[in-house]
Amino acid sequence: MHQEHEYIVVGGGTSGVIVAARLAEAGADVGLIEAGPSGEHDPRILEYRRWSALLGSDYDYDYTIAPQARGNSAIRHARARVLGGCSSHNSVIAIASPASDLRRWEAMGASGWGPEGTAAAFRRVFERVAVTMPPPLNPCAVAFMAAAADAGFPPADLRHPDVVDASAWLPLNVSGEIRQSSAVAYLFPLAAPRPRPTLYTSTTVTRITLDESGRASGVLTSHGPIRARQEVILCAGAFDSPKLLMLSGIGPADHLRALGLPTLVDLPAVGEHLQDHIECVAIWEAQHPIPPLGSQRWENGLFARFEPGAESFEMMMHFGSEPYYIDFAALGYPAAIPEHAFCMTPNVARPRSEGVVRLRSADPAAPPLIDPRYFSDPGGYDERVLVEGLRLARAIASRPALAAWAAREVLPGPDCQSDEALGRYARHTSNTVYHPAGTCRMGPASSDDAVVTPTLCVRGVEGLRVADASVFPTMIGVNLCMTVMMIGEKCAELVLAGAGSPASASA
Repeated sequence: MHQEHEYIVVGGGTSGVIVAARLAEAGADVGLIEAGPSGEHDPRILEYRRWSALLGSDYDYDYTIAPQARGNSAIRHARARVLGGCSSHNSVIAIASPASDLRRWEAMGASGWGPEGTAAAFRRVFERVAVTMPPPLNPCAVAFMAAAADAGFPPADLRHPDVVDASAWLPLNVSGEIRQSSAVAYLFPLAAPRPRPTLYTSTTVTRITLDESGRASGVLTSHGPIRARQEVILCAGAFDSPKLLMLSGIGPADHLRALGLPTLVDLPAVGEHLQDHIECVAIWEAQHPIPPLGSQRWENGLFARFEPGAESFEMMMHFGSEPYYIDFAALGYPAAIPEHAFCMTPNVARPRSEGVVRLRSADPAAPPLIDPRYFSDPGGYDERVLVEGLRLARAIASRPALAAWAAREVLPGPDCQSDEALGRYARHTSNTVYHPAGTCRMGPASSDDAVVTPTLCVRGVEGLRVADASVFPTMIGVNLCMTVMMIGEKCAELVLAGAGSPASASA
């Protein structure tokens, strides 16, 4: 295979599908490369209630992490290999970024990415992607909402996500029983006669090629080279976008040299600033079976502040009307998880710990080396938020509406009371909300702490952009999916407008 396109989009995930579809709709010649299959007709992908069965499946890269000094080293990161990426693989929670987070992005040098600069891109996402509010059918979820309100967290409408000290029914990107992934909303049905990118599924990119002038000229794939006449747009996600940059000689020189890779562009920030929503869980046995009503059994959230002076929520908690699924015995807490249970999972909305992504070797087939460095923030903020979150979960469970459902607290368990014991439990049993971000951080073109400029151009490389969660300047407080879709829309807008001249992409 030796192909050529005007634009090559690497990664047919949450953002990549949107970039490719929008450019093709505008008349551009686009090649979209995805390592996995299309998944167009697979009910495991399309029926959103089956999302948890995708964990560890043939659609999942199922990445492991490096040993953690203070956290759970057994955490596995689900990353999807299918058109639509993690939007085809997640629990379909559809919340836009709070404006406060976008203002932080702009203050960090991401000019044009504040609430005003992203409003049009978000609008296009919500015009294209069907989003519905789950009906209040599950009686246990209804009881949670009543208990939360009783505890001082009244219901809010997350279609306007700047909430403080509130509870909510979570909007879901679904239509009927079908998940509205970026692939469903922007590409399917693939047989429909409309402008679309040329698809290369089950095709792995091993390297971005640069010409003699240092411009991105195409990619090498498992089926041969593909040339880009204009740009290569990298949308492989927070783990694989930095991996592919480093395999291509773009990244921290010392690391590349140690692996015998040439350094074509020394960009120290590639793979740095990894952040993730880390969570823990409190579980109660239910007094009686919880009816299988409502949506995907995780349809409620709560947003809380703890520190004096906090302007926005510091913790987001998901409520689940089903048992949690990890092996607690293997993590040192040998509790028997009952068949009928409900859960609350506080997570750190804006974590202060940062990790790194590195190459394991120069072999493109090797998975990336992922070291989140959970709970490494010097002030202990992340652990403190989870401890307060567990205490808040108990307070909500004690309110009459939810107490009527609770037979007993299973985990952390009634003997786990002190800050030290709760902190140890939170760290040892912690899990990811599957929201890695920040490893190709966006910032000013002059900043060595940035990988891409506000036009998403890779610093020091012409004809190369990154457009996925890796470009987050810092973590947002809510589920990432809709913001990553917005990045896809914004990237296409920038490309079509000709934003990002060679001068603006230079270091």
